[in-house]
Amino acid sequence: MIDIKELVILALEQLRSNIARTMLTMLGIIIGIGSVITIISLGEGSTQSIVDQISAFGTNVITVSPGQAKKGPGMGGGTFDTLTEKDAGAIEELDNIEEVSGVVSGSKTIVYEDNSVNSNISGVEESYAQIQSMEFVEGVNLTESSINSMSRHVLLGSDTVEDLFGEDAVVLGMSVRIDGKTFRIVGVIKDSSSVIVPITTGQKLLFGHTYLNSIAVKIIDTDLTETTTTLIESLLLEKHEIIDPEKADFNLKSPQDMIDTVNTMTGTLTTVLGGIAAISLLVGGIGIMNIMLVTVTERTKDIGLLKAIGAKRNDILAQFLIESLVLTMVGGMIGVIVGGVLTYFAANAMSIPFIVSLKSILLAVGVSAGVGMAFGYYPAKKASDLNPIDALRYE
Repeated sequence: MIDIKELVILALEQLRSNIARTMLTMLGIIIGIGSVITIISLGEGSTQSIVDQISAFGTNVITVSPGQAKKGPGMGGGTFDTLTEKDAGAIEELDNIEEVSGVVSGSKTIVYEDNSVNSNISGVEESYAQIQSMEFVEGVNLTESSINSMSRHVLLGSDTVEDLFGEDAVVLGMSVRIDGKTFRIVGVIKDSSSVIVPITTGQKLLFGHTYLNSIAVKIIDTDLTETTTTLIESLLLEKHEIIDPEKADFNLKSPQDMIDTVNTMTGTLTTVLGGIAAISLLVGGIGIMNIMLVTVTERTKDIGLLKAIGAKRNDILAQFLIESLVLTMVGGMIGVIVGGVLTYFAANAMSIPFIVSLKSILLAVGVSAGVGMAFGYYPAKKASDLNPIDALRYE
């Protein structure tokens, strides 16, 4: 009966006897596994980072945008003046709707003394803060009064405040200029770069139009997201007098739609890049086969001696297969460590979560074992097929 433990110990001793050659042989496996681990982990970290940003807006928020929806990722196409406040009001009357806010938006420059920031300005209703689950560092939300009076009040994100005023600045009540007009800061939003004004002020004073750039909808029950989306779509088709849904002049997006798109895109990219990195595993496997063939040649007399004293063909086959397997498994484990270290530094540099999943480690171990078995079989079979008399006479 073959003693696997003894064969593993023997294989380790053989590899240790020529450590330089062993390390050079494992290099292809180490690079391949390290690359695969790094690419998969960075792909998962990037996906998680984007998903976290999308989820921060609330998984129970549906965004209605003007224009026809594209089949792939990206913005809708077509005209962009099709949504009105009447549409927003009608949506608010539907079942499962908690809050609705029309949104007008555009890019403007915000100025404080000699500092300026180019930012996307959003004109919104009072309900927008609740829809987006805003937290305030200081100050208060826009009020119905400020919206009705078309006041020049502004909410600034804390990141924008830091860019304009510096770190830890207290800005409540201070003024900034947007598009040359003076606005008073009434609130600071936590961890945000948003710039928000009353919707009426945005429409009349900054952007000069009454149509909406989007409608933000917060729903009560996320289990009914699909049903609610269908209700909104049917309502707007009726109000816009459109019979064919394919010709809708609006499109609906939920955070889950965006998350699904991100997962698909990053998954495909990670698979492609992982496949490219895996080419080095093929190169490493060929290197292992080459070294194992050299090893068989060097140990021909030893093989003949083992057969002469009773070793079976399967014993020799197992010995060399396990040696090849140990070589690739050790290389694979080193590759996992290298990949983890590279991922850690790359994730910190890219400001994304550091993720090394169990799935990627198991994949690396499995691939290492597969490479060892696949590329070690031929040399092992060649060794097991040697005639003991010819092997003993080999010079």
